[in-house]
Amino acid sequence: MDFKTLPAPKDGLCALAADALLLVLPAGKLADGLDATLVGVLGAAVDAGDLELVAGRSLYLHHVEGLKAARLAVAVCDAAASPKSWRKALAAGYGLIKGGGAKHAAVALAGAALTPAHAEALVAVAADATYVYRHTKPSAPAAPRLARLSLVCEKTEAKALDAALARGRGIAEGVALARELANRPANHCTPTHLADEARALARRHAKLKVEVLERRDAEKLGMGAFLAVAQASHQPPKFIVLRWQGGPRAQAPVVLVGKGITFDTGGISLKPAPEMDEMKFDMGGAASVLGTMRAVAELGLPINVVGLIPSCENMPGGGAVKPGDVVTSLSGRTIEILNTDAEGRLILCDALSYAERLKPAAVVDIATLTGACVIALGKHRSGLFSSSDTLAEELLAAGERGGDPAWRMPLDEEYDEALKSNFADVGNVGGRPAGAITAAKFLQRFASSYDWAHLDIAGTAWKSGKEKGATGRPVSLLVHFLAERAG
Repeated sequence: MDFKTLPAPKDGLCALAADALLLVLPAGKLADGLDATLVGVLGAAVDAGDLELVAGRSLYLHHVEGLKAARLAVAVCDAAASPKSWRKALAAGYGLIKGGGAKHAAVALAGAALTPAHAEALVAVAADATYVYRHTKPSAPAAPRLARLSLVCEKTEAKALDAALARGRGIAEGVALARELANRPANHCTPTHLADEARALARRHAKLKVEVLERRDAEKLGMGAFLAVAQASHQPPKFIVLRWQGGPRAQAPVVLVGKGITFDTGGISLKPAPEMDEMKFDMGGAASVLGTMRAVAELGLPINVVGLIPSCENMPGGGAVKPGDVVTSLSGRTIEILNTDAEGRLILCDALSYAERLKPAAVVDIATLTGACVIALGKHRSGLFSSSDTLAEELLAAGERGGDPAWRMPLDEEYDEALKSNFADVGNVGGRPAGAITAAKFLQRFASSYDWAHLDIAGTAWKSGKEKGATGRPVSLLVHFLAERAG
């Protein structure tokens, strides 16, 4: 889809040459400065009870006399036109026109100033509304005809808003890649497929390099925790290393680590059958790293970034790791595997140890790690754990800017008590209480030599029910974080 700014006509919004006008109104009263035609039509709709000037309300009108656009969609945001409320209003208004015959829609905000955040949100909403998974579903509906969105603004605003639209496009492409990979079934999206996707990204961008470590490479390095999870699967494990050289060669990289379990049965600690199909989404962290690297490359961010993706399946079988087994991680620490369904932290701990040799500026791992985080925070915010207050604040602010929020959780040392083992340096689970925190405490042991943060996206990486599918989160959060670091 094409996104551009459009100068506001001197004669008012009624003179806009577009197939549709999507007008967002702040709540409370009809905004000053609207065309007399629009004031009359919308005032009549309010008087008739067809429209309330309350956030969340919307209205569709066709062939309004005096309006050049054949279609008028009206949506109401909050009185301050906050980016969050603007997103909701756009989604409502966009839904009224996307399935019709319009090819070009003009979008206008009445009575409030546009900001770059508004422009970026427009791209995000449109990309989300038009994404359709087709890879294994040829019968999926055709893409909407709407191919162009123009953001109506003053000429003095155009340069900043066009830059924000471009940033939004880059992020949207990363989100789309993350969604597409996570939505693919596990017999299609294997560790090998993720490695192939990484190679394809590197072929498209000269500053992006890829290295794929095979099983024998991981064995030589001593990645005993990662290989323990992989040992029962017929799919070969892959440890993917993506390097973006956007900054000076001497600049320490930001390292992103994505959990890449392409299917999680739970292993010998087998999961219950209901909703196990959703465990194809257990590589949502890996998908978000690939999506973020794509967005970073599309935007050409002047920063060095390394993406690490340990990827394998977690399967039962005669060769599977068993509860009570003890393995030696890349760090040299021994781990008692008390529950084979706590496998994500096992592959991540070796990746976090690998990250240490990169001398990173900071490391952020992203994982669909615990059901406990879903219980704590639901589907709205990702769980954030960090050993650095500064890094945590950066990530929280990035999430707010990108409409991809997180919430900081505690890492008190008392939680370590639950991970003690009589037979190894550490156990891989600590019981049901505070399960998301003890999982993060496990990872923290392997990330003590650098600034580290952990994003538990078990509640935010996908939706269930009739809207089942990947969300592409937290690509927007990560790109905003990296863009801010890049200056």
